[in-house]
Formats: sequence, structure tokens, C-alpha cells
Amino acid sequence: MPALIDSPETLGTTVQAARKRLGLTQPQLALAAGVGVRFVVELEAGKPTLRLEKVLSVLHALGGRVLVEGL
Repeated sequence: MPALIDSPETLGTTVQAARKRLGLTQPQLALAAGVGVRFVVELEAGKPTLRLEKVLSVLHALGGRVLVEGL
């Protein structure tokens, strides 16, 4: 289901909700995405200074993608 992401906090809560819907723990998601557990924790907490490459890896592991509109 599409989600409007307008802040790091919104991205974090969206990632957390998707992870829980899939029945994954933070360590399981981290392993699937090739990132550390701390990264997943920080992403879900809405930390604004995370590496985009890793954020995209987590989104991919959750079956998500990024769509940019209006450019």
C-alpha cells in the first residue's frame, strides 16, 4: 500500500509497520537487508542522517520501492 513519506519519522514508522506486518524482528530485517540491527533501530526511530543506500536496501528487503512524483 503506498505511503506518503514526508519526514524521517514517517519513514521510520512506515518501515516498522511493514516489518511487523511481515512478522520480522529487527535482527531478521537487518540480516535480510545486509545492514546492522542498530541501523534498523535508528531508521525506525526516524534518525534523519542515515545513508540512503542502506535505507534503500531495507526498503527492498521489505518488498518496497521508492517512487518520486512531481519532478
